[in-house]
Amino acid sequence: MMAGLLSTQYNLTLCKLKLLRNPALSVLTNTQRKYSSKDGAGVEYLHKSVVPTMHYQKSLPRLPVPKLEDTIKRYLAAQRPLLNDEQYSNTEKVAHDFQSGVGKQLHEELVGLDKNNKHTSYISAPWFDMYLSARESVVLNFNPFMSFNPDPKPEYNDQLLRATNMVCSAVRFMKTLRAGLLEPEVFHLNPAKSDTDSFKRLIRWVPPSISWFGAYMVNAYPLDMSQYFRLFNSTRIPKYKRDELLTNDKGRHLLVIRRGNLYVFDALDRDGNLIKPAEVQAHLKYILTDPTQASTFPLGILTSENRDTWAGLRQKLLDAGNGEALHLVDTALFCLCLDEEVMRDHIHISHNMLHGDGCNRWYDKSFSIILAKDGQAAINFEHSWGDGVAVLRFQNEVFKDTTEKPLVRPGSQPASVDSSSVVRRLEFKLTEELKAGITKAKENFQAAVSKLTIDAMEFKKGGKEQLKKKKLSPDAIAQLAFQMGFLRQYGQTVATYESCSTAAFKHGRTETIRPANIHTKRCAKAFVEQPGQHTVEQLQGLLNECSKYHGQLTKEAAMGQGFDRHLFAMRYLANSKGMALPSLYQDPAYAAINHNILSTSTLTSPAVSLGGFAPVVPDGFGVGYGVHDEWIGCNVSSYPARNVHEFLKCVHKSLEDIFTVLDGKPIH
Repeated sequence: MMAGLLSTQYNLTLCKLKLLRNPALSVLTNTQRKYSSKDGAGVEYLHKSVVPTMHYQKSLPRLPVPKLEDTIKRYLAAQRPLLNDEQYSNTEKVAHDFQSGVGKQLHEELVGLDKNNKHTSYISAPWFDMYLSARESVVLNFNPFMSFNPDPKPEYNDQLLRATNMVCSAVRFMKTLRAGLLEPEVFHLNPAKSDTDSFKRLIRWVPPSISWFGAYMVNAYPLDMSQYFRLFNSTRIPKYKRDELLTNDKGRHLLVIRRGNLYVFDALDRDGNLIKPAEVQAHLKYILTDPTQASTFPLGILTSENRDTWAGLRQKLLDAGNGEALHLVDTALFCLCLDEEVMRDHIHISHNMLHGDGCNRWYDKSFSIILAKDGQAAINFEHSWGDGVAVLRFQNEVFKDTTEKPLVRPGSQPASVDSSSVVRRLEFKLTEELKAGITKAKENFQAAVSKLTIDAMEFKKGGKEQLKKKKLSPDAIAQLAFQMGFLRQYGQTVATYESCSTAAFKHGRTETIRPANIHTKRCAKAFVEQPGQHTVEQLQGLLNECSKYHGQLTKEAAMGQGFDRHLFAMRYLANSKGMALPSLYQDPAYAAINHNILSTSTLTSPAVSLGGFAPVVPDGFGVGYGVHDEWIGCNVSSYPARNVHEFLKCVHKSLEDIFTVLDGKPIH
């Protein structure tokens, strides 16, 4: 959820989404970005950036539409390892016919449309449309989670204390963003030159229409921040056939859910300032000690339903006179879920933060902060409005602020205020039909989540440091281990998805890296099926080839030069014109490469402990992973069609073999 900006060679490593129309976390790895904070920011702001937040937005470069011949060439290269000779020959013919025929026409029309819409990117509108038109539940199919690391000071992990500090820091982030005082998101390739006070004081005077070029001159890459405004006061509204995004920045209240009951209270005063932290603490304590029983008909479960079903039930809620209460939910700053359970282990955390019991959530909010009884915390976010870049930045800032400058401490007394007159528990008028709808939603939810299995693995015999010494891309080696693991378990090479953010461009979203290729297939076969037939030097040579090619694919994707989004946009265009579907899109090989059995997303950040998501197809794996300095971790989900425990054993064995070969030893 998560996520790579350029490759190890090019080094803008942005992180991954997942499937073509699915989450995981398209965000930035945090290796070479730091946010400088100015002193004197006071309680209202996290920091006061010298450079205005949106200073670079106007001059960001535009996402390129790739050349059609490049797209076809890249598409066929990705298809090669997935097809036998006869299938490939057919797909090659279909692709070349498309290139010289209807594809040429669609490409030219797409380029023309792009030229007439210079304020955005060619992928932005189709991508929003794809997400908002999807009718499946957002739970498991779209919403990912990212869990916070515990506060290093154990006494600060108390549920009430941590919830109070996180709410205060979240509101401070929002105020800093809206005041234009949040540091712009910039990827620094040479921080010693560009991430300095002197450069910032200089660049702030460069007009926004050309400021990007000033940053580029010192090897710094400002990133698109157009999604950030949707972080707060936002929700996805279910509508028949296509949902809508609602943002209303007038809301001053927070939505809190406990035991399925919904509460609101103002976290900002009439002047738009954060209320006293001790008052936030008092209101949250009031909610945590409210004796009201768990809701028999928890409304939040409806947000887990099929979108058309939920749209119909929402209309019935409005007809029953619940408009004002729903408006308060929709326009709340964000959602805070206070859970009753203590987390047993990482697997329990993953299940709870990814889906939970469905009753103590409002999955449609742009994001929710979830706090378990023991202070374990995570963010679960709705995916249509953005790709996780904004969410990870928010999570990093909130973690830093709550751990370094907490506004309430152990022993802090809640304010002596009458919270009962400030906190409102929302009441909903429910007809028998609505009650039946909630009961049915609970059944559907249970049926869906009961099929999901999650398991985790830590490989402790090596990580990023060792791989970099061998001049290998850590991400390439992790991806290769998944290819080897799947081959060992199932004897196949299958469609694999790794998403790369294109946030270096105006209104960029994501592009796909296709980690399964002829090099990984050759290397995996050598390691898994023919280890005795190759010398250690030959196996090392195969690892180098895989690393080099993966680096090239990553660089191309980050520069908007993949093939997936281009083909998607042309298909969307053909569809919107009412054209017959071109034969390329009817080729079984096209359907197969977009049936992503291995959906992968990487994330490393000082704030994040785990990231996770469900598989994007019934016979797939959802692979969240992180390559750390000395170890490699995987958090993987599956449905009954696949055995996740066995898969992780096979991945572990693959990593052992790779590191054995890197040590110059033979494998058996």
